Amino acid sequence: MQVINIAVVQTSLYWESVDENLNHFTDKLSVIKDCDLIFLPEMFTTGFSMNPEALAEGSTQKGLLWLKEMSAQCNAAIGGSLMYKEGEHYYNTFVFQEPNQSPQFYHKRHLFSPGEENKHYSHGNSKLIIDYKGWRICPQICYDLRFPVFSRNTENYDLLVYVANWPEKRNYAWQTLLKARAIENQCYVVSCNRLGADGNGVNHIGNSGIINYMGEEIGFGNEDKTYQFYLNKASLEEYRIEFPVLKDADSFSINNLV
Repeated sequence: MQVINIAVVQTSLYWESVDENLNHFTDKLSVIKDCDLIFLPEMFTTGFSMNPEALAEGSTQKGLLWLKEMSAQCNAAIGGSLMYKEGEHYYNTFVFQEPNQSPQFYHKRHLFSPGEENKHYSHGNSKLIIDYKGWRICPQICYDLRFPVFSRNTENYDLLVYVANWPEKRNYAWQTLLKARAIENQCYVVSCNRLGADGNGVNHIGNSGIINYMGEEIGFGNEDKTYQFYLNKASLEEYRIEFPVLKDADSFSINNLV
């Protein structure tokens, strides 16, 4: 599929309330039509909470079931992050759910130490590259945006995705780094950020949107709404042929991801 229709659901979140958030997003998704991919913010079931001991089990169980049901209902893949419990470990995990398929998982690699995320969650140790409808997609989460080595496009992906709870006070960095990741990786970048104040009083103004492979804004917005975009893979491939900078990139590997 050369053209893909993407929906970015930018909205506020209910603090530490899995049921309220799932009901909220059920309403949001009910009006999305003819879409291939839907993205939700980071920790869309709870907000950016450091209380996984009390919330992760419910977030994992209810969130995964909801994603499976809504993906089938919308006939679209859905991606967003949630608290995820695996054995004795807690992760901030991006889940990619296709209709009637097993989910795919990416555990957040870079945990936000200024907010003590590293004290409550375990680090992920690998990237995820998703093949979906002829597109190669690399999902990452919020703070990952600041670490370009980890997002380096050595897998020939087409679309780099950041779901986030990125605060208003660092909005300039958010918009600047999204453009940088698009330019250096010659890919589309989709971002899905939240709105409103969280339970710690941290405010978010969204500015979710899409940037093309030249770093140009296709659209940013700060309204409580779902933004939909069509992306064209043919134009991306043509640009990479005309300006093949990726072939000149340094070869390297990341060791000791623990």
